[in-house]
Amino acid sequence: MTTPPTPNLFNAMSPALSLSEIAERLQGYDPQALSARHVNDFLAQLVQPVCEQDSVPLMQAHGRILAQDVVSPISVPPHDNSAMDGYAFRGTELLTNQPTPLKVVGTAFAGAAWQGTVQAGECVRIMTGAIMPAGLDTVAPQELVKIADPKSDTVHIPPGLLQTGDNRRLAGEDLMAGLPALRAGTRLTPAACGLLASLGLPTVSVWRRPKVAYFSTGDEILSLGEAPREGAVYDSNRYTVAGMVQALGCELIDMGVVRDEPSALEQAFGDAADKADAIITSGGVSVGEADHTKAMMKKLGDVAFWRIAMRPGRPMAVGRIQRGERAAALFGLPGNPVAVMVTFAAFVRPALQQLMGWQAPPLPLLKAKSTEALRKKPGRTEYQRGIVSTNAAGHLQVSITGNQGSGVLSSMVQANGLIVLGHTQGHVAVGDEVDVMMFDGHL
Repeated sequence: MTTPPTPNLFNAMSPALSLSEIAERLQGYDPQALSARHVNDFLAQLVQPVCEQDSVPLMQAHGRILAQDVVSPISVPPHDNSAMDGYAFRGTELLTNQPTPLKVVGTAFAGAAWQGTVQAGECVRIMTGAIMPAGLDTVAPQELVKIADPKSDTVHIPPGLLQTGDNRRLAGEDLMAGLPALRAGTRLTPAACGLLASLGLPTVSVWRRPKVAYFSTGDEILSLGEAPREGAVYDSNRYTVAGMVQALGCELIDMGVVRDEPSALEQAFGDAADKADAIITSGGVSVGEADHTKAMMKKLGDVAFWRIAMRPGRPMAVGRIQRGERAAALFGLPGNPVAVMVTFAAFVRPALQQLMGWQAPPLPLLKAKSTEALRKKPGRTEYQRGIVSTNAAGHLQVSITGNQGSGVLSSMVQANGLIVLGHTQGHVAVGDEVDVMMFDGHL
């Protein structure tokens, strides 16, 4: 059973604000020196969530975003039942100073209610998951029960080991009929899919997967399979961005490499906006680069060009490209491979989560002690590649992976998280605690 979602940021489709209107709402907004916090505040108002729903079989729902609240049509479990194999009896009969003798009068198996009555001084052998016989409220695990004579139908429960109600699962203790089981905006994990299956729901309503178009820009970029040439590099960004987009659960539209030529760029941006909900590019947004990419963004959309107070990264373009009735969000990332990954993790990922309708909390920052001194100037946020481990005392520690250059992908491969040094933070001494954003499979 589902109900319409409660109105919130992710499904209340208010009219899109222009970039200038968003900027007016942000105190201290400065596109030439934008803090990481301002970037996320801005993008939270830029991105409009998808509003189309799909009904999908539960077996295909993993990773999708729930579009409607799910109200439990049944209670789970539907009956009081045994949490383990043992003997069911009345807890009020437990003796405190000596073993409690109980006569076994039957066996209750999972899948069917035991038919019979239990008198004082009696119990029922019971299997895990079996319905508790009427009037019984406690289960003694079979390993605790003493059987003096294997031929006897009497068992003895040692004193002081059990209390009334032990080892009994109550009806509805997992899910209660008529109450919300999952809320709209929840990502369907394996556990969430199992929960829905426990309610007997074969299908579920989810938000449509957003379509995200990506292309790299620059005449120096080679596609795989092309022969090497002087001054050119192979396009790694295409594959890192593709992996990050798909790991989120978005549908990728791979548009390859686009030359830094006006007509080719105009065609690519137009095609992307026709097909996609969001466009990601890399390269062509830095000061001093050939300005065809920036000029085309300005021509086709409402776009802002930022210099973010961060490292690595800094240059970034954001906005929308309008095509008829639809508009695609635009994220123009820098060209250096690590800068692309860091800006995606810090800014694009949460924006795409909003586009998906996923009410995801921010990635938690772990605290770990730095194993080395780190140089840091206040006034910018720095993201350094780190390896988090556990020291001999059982505490988290982190060390950098070596060369932190924005083009050094090997150090990103070695890392399992990003050391996040905040905007106002200064130098870090050995042993100081720092924040770490763990990759957790998304980078």
